[in-house]
Formats: sequence, C-alpha cells, structure tokens
Amino acid sequence: IMTTYNWFEIMEDALSAGVNAFLGKPLFAGSIKEELGKILSERSREKARSVRRTDIKGRRVLLAEDMEINGQIMKQVLGLKSIQSELVTRGDEAADKFKNSEEGYYDAILMDIRMPGMNGLEAAKAIRGMDRADAKTIPIIALTANAFDEDIRLSLEAGMNAHLSKPVEPDALFETLERLL
Repeated sequence: IMTTYNWFEIMEDALSAGVNAFLGKPLFAGSIKEELGKILSERSREKARSVRRTDIKGRRVLLAEDMEINGQIMKQVLGLKSIQSELVTRGDEAADKFKNSEEGYYDAILMDIRMPGMNGLEAAKAIRGMDRADAKTIPIIALTANAFDEDIRLSLEAGMNAHLSKPVEPDALFETLERLL
C-alpha cells in the first residue's frame, strides 16, 4: 500500500512496481482498515483458487451425530461422492472408534458438537491427545447448529480444522473435505 497526496501522477509506475493499493493523505484508521481488508480478502480468494483439491471419492469418514435421522441424511450426502461413512451417536463412541481403528483407517471425522456422554469438543480434544500419529493430523470438521464466532473459536481451540453450520450445504462440505484431505 502506497501513501501519497496525489497518486494519479505515480499510479502507472507504482502498479507496475507491485503496489496493490493507494491511500490518500491524510491517513485515517478507517480507510487503512478498509484497504487492508480488501487486499487480504483478495489474497485469500487467490490462495483458495490455487489450492490443489484432493479427490474424495472412496474416502472413509467417521461421522459423529446424535440425531439418527441427521446421521442417515449425512451418510446419503456423503454417498453422493462415494465416501464411505460410519455413524456413531456419542462423542465418547467417536473417540473410542477412532482409538480402536487401525492407524490411517479414517480419512476425516465429521463431529457434531452437542452429543450425550462426551460432546464434540471433548471428543476432538480426546482424539488430538491420543498417542498415535494420525491423531494429530486427521481432519476433524465440526458440523453444528452453533454458528457464532465464539462457537467457531471453541471448535478450533479443541483441535478441529473447520466448522460448518447446519444445515450443511453439500458443496461446502465437499469443498472442505477436498481442501483438508
């Protein structure tokens, strides 16, 4: 970002030199914040476009969802991309199933937050704390109706890699899986 009183005179040279934006003087906090937001947003979009997507067909997912009907619907959605899924209805079952599986057996975990026994946040922490290599690297994605910033923060602090709000849009789910796998 270049600051100047009159950027029209230098705009062409500055752009060819790599300047992304101009801020006129005098500088104001609001205009600096707005310009930084635009640049960071554009860089995020560029990065998202350049990320290589992984083929998710045939992958194996552990699905933790306490509502049986929601779990069955999610299994059908995953089936659209030929993703194999195993459903558990409690957080402690998800942690146990992962713990008792062969290392690398699951490619990702889809985790509801509100579940009986052990909630999804506790289950994610338990999985991340396990003494096996894939426990630190397996993508864990929160699937929850809790969509406030605080909920997202708690999910990430628990060791989850992404947070998707219910009802989950299939395209968003598939894009997230492609990006994380």
